[in-house]
Amino acid sequence: MKPMLDWNEIWRSTQVEKCSLHRDPAFWDKRAPEFTRHATESDYIGQFLRIMKPEPDWSVLDIGCAAGTLAVPLAPAVKSITALDPSDVMLSLLEERCRNRDICNIRAVKGRWQDDWNDLGIGIHDVAIASRSLMVEDLRQAVLKLQSCALKRVYITTLVDDGPYDRRIVEAVSRKFSHGADYIVVYNLLRQMGIYANINITVTPKDETYASLEEALDSMRWMIYEMSPVEEYKLRSYLRGCLVLDGGRWKLPYARIERWAVIWWNRTRD
Repeated sequence: MKPMLDWNEIWRSTQVEKCSLHRDPAFWDKRAPEFTRHATESDYIGQFLRIMKPEPDWSVLDIGCAAGTLAVPLAPAVKSITALDPSDVMLSLLEERCRNRDICNIRAVKGRWQDDWNDLGIGIHDVAIASRSLMVEDLRQAVLKLQSCALKRVYITTLVDDGPYDRRIVEAVSRKFSHGADYIVVYNLLRQMGIYANINITVTPKDETYASLEEALDSMRWMIYEMSPVEEYKLRSYLRGCLVLDGGRWKLPYARIERWAVIWWNRTRD
């Protein structure tokens, strides 16, 4: 009999470099304002909430909450939310958004996956969410940690194919494109752990337009972490050669679709 594939090891082998970058709070502090603008404009939020079907008596744990991408629109539909994130800037933006909207049922907590959540006072919730925030090397332990905090249900959102990345942009600056493991690795590990999960795929056409080449370049910087002057020159040259004018604004000459897998399951207690 062939040995079973170790899906946790497959995940780990593709995530180490990615996690070392994305676990750095400074990375998210720098990205926070731009990330928040893009995230709040995405149709992913509405699609996720339609899949989730939140209930008014739920307490929710949102891990990697950013500036409240899900927590802010979810707040009116549930009893309470604990929003966990390692970035001071993200949490500051979350608290500002809550003040502006008179939202009082979100508790912001600074913390990371690898922290002791008991020390942070996270506690048990009805539902745990890790939406596009699986920046972990050990996926099995992350799933167990999620389950330990959830009484009723767990939601994970993870990559499908290239996710939000445009590999042509990354390759234009002569970097090798690698997005890491996508949702099928997560699903297979869950099955290996005896979890029979559901999968819903969100689909968002990407059709951004830009007032100028500089605006286009600025909107894509996040894909090239710590872009060097040489890389910026290459990206500017690439965009200058491929952007097309449409109704007085500039856009890329090809269509893209951003997909995410929302994987969720009901908790069972022994």
